[in-house]
Amino acid sequence: MADINIVQEHHLAPEQARAAAQQVADKLAEQFELACRWDGDVLRFERSGVNGALTLLPNQAQLSIELGFPISMMASQIEAKVAEKMKKLFVA
Repeated sequence: MADINIVQEHHLAPEQARAAAQQVADKLAEQFELACRWDGDVLRFERSGVNGALTLLPNQAQLSIELGFPISMMASQIEAKVAEKMKKLFVA
């Protein structure tokens, strides 16, 4: 099992940060057929072989993803794409 952990600093208002997080989740859901749901300030997503959460904190978004085998074979590519997307979306 592979883990991906990304921390992205931001200076967005809470509503803007939530919208950015939703865009990241929508992209992940589209690519990996994930089910997503908000639990307070935590956006949880899952499917068979993928489990994760995007947590919104003041000035920071923390993404944690657990990948099962065989998706873990693509962990480095997934991490690079998601980190790039988060960097773009969480800029004010």
